[in-house]
Amino acid sequence: MNDILNVALLGLIEGITEFLPISSTGHLLIAEHWLGARSDLFNITIQAGAILAICLLYRQRLWRLASGLGEAEPRRYAVKLLVAFAITSVLGLAVSQAGFKLPTEITPIAWALIIGGLWILLAERLIANKPEVSEIAWHTAVLVGVLQVVAGMFPGTSRSAATIFVALLAGTTSRAAATEFAFLVGIPTMFAASGYELLKTLKTGQTHENWSLLGIAFAVSCLTAFIAVRWLLGYIRTHRFTVFAWYRIALGLALLLGLPAGT
Repeated sequence: MNDILNVALLGLIEGITEFLPISSTGHLLIAEHWLGARSDLFNITIQAGAILAICLLYRQRLWRLASGLGEAEPRRYAVKLLVAFAITSVLGLAVSQAGFKLPTEITPIAWALIIGGLWILLAERLIANKPEVSEIAWHTAVLVGVLQVVAGMFPGTSRSAATIFVALLAGTTSRAAATEFAFLVGIPTMFAASGYELLKTLKTGQTHENWSLLGIAFAVSCLTAFIAVRWLLGYIRTHRFTVFAWYRIALGLALLLGLPAGT
């Protein structure tokens, strides 16, 4: 029963934090210090649960893109998503092949939360009062692809925060447009990461995962992400992201002040 509650709680944390700009990986690693560490396959698979929620929420947008490829505008947008995903795939594979491992200590996560919070405050200040631009430029797609990899290397950074705010600073001043692009490019990115990790696990024969528990966490993550993203999409229509910046800074400071040195 404790195992079920633990994985359900991790799925809940993942679902809530994956698309809010507060870092799902950072929150999961913090939680695992008390609930017990989980495999990379577990963490990436429950992220895929959250991505499934995005597919459901954006199903009409995805259908319009797929059915409108014969038209110039949908085709350009789809190619920009493909460019961002391709850059993430190439760089992410290079990082993986180099043997990079995520840091699990809480101190660097705390600093990433604080720095990311300051990044959000700065970005919001820089785009304030600028005319709204919804177009995703080609250089923005490239930067989003790069920032997805950078965010993945530093837990606490937040993939959604990095990609949304690099898009905003690169010229897409519409929060809704920047958020949509960041979320849509996350669909192939996270599904590919989950598939890659699953194949790697099966290839090595290290399949010690409890698939029932993983399924529970996946379902909880999907449901909570669906609710969280629906709320977020409504919230950003009339609000800035500032509240998330202050949350990140407060959590990072609390972690730095409350943990033993070297943790």
